[in-house]
Amino acid sequence: MLALGSSEAGAQVANVNYDLKAAVQSVSVDSTARPLGGATPNSAAAMTVPAILHTTTAVTLGNGAIVQAQPAQSVTLKLGSSIAREASWLYRAGWPLYALVGKYATDAQLDEESNCLATAVYFEARGESLDGQLAVARVVMNRAASGKYPPSWCATVKQPWQFSFVNPHSGRIPAVDYASDAWRKAEAIARLAAANVVPSVSTDVLWYHANYVAPSWRRNLTEAQKIGQHIFYRA
Repeated sequence: MLALGSSEAGAQVANVNYDLKAAVQSVSVDSTARPLGGATPNSAAAMTVPAILHTTTAVTLGNGAIVQAQPAQSVTLKLGSSIAREASWLYRAGWPLYALVGKYATDAQLDEESNCLATAVYFEARGESLDGQLAVARVVMNRAASGKYPPSWCATVKQPWQFSFVNPHSGRIPAVDYASDAWRKAEAIARLAAANVVPSVSTDVLWYHANYVAPSWRRNLTEAQKIGQHIFYRA
């Protein structure tokens, strides 16, 4: 028979044979309870299961009394989620970009750098497809990692004369409608881009422009891809 130790002083593990009926009654167990399942009370299984259930928590105190040991307290573990791991698994399982955006378009606050990334997506591409928005986010990230532009997403976005929504003299950015669906999508795109989950433009793509303009700087670059109204370039 198994027994668990008690924290009460003088308790000792029950290691001798004792009257099972008296032990069960002493802990106020309903003797009329029927066993689970289809076994009959006279079967070996019906006799074995209750005996194991009761004796595994019975302890003998110093005065010889047999009591029910306190059950262990339950513990709830709260594991931090990893968007990169979870979203990658979902993408491999067949979730399209729009479904991932719907899942991660939450009201959870972004860190400063991711907020700058979402802001660029919001102002530069909120009228574009989700693929187009993701590509814009990737360009910002590519620039920051290239060594040719400021080394952070925020500094890259706020660099003068680079993004039209940023005031080139003060660096000020217009107000964002944080309650809008467009902002929630931009937030989700920023999270997914930062997690590098969904394939987009390659890491050497550092430039883009709208297809209704023809800037002179594009002549020395190689067109990489067209997504919606944006044309993307690499050196």
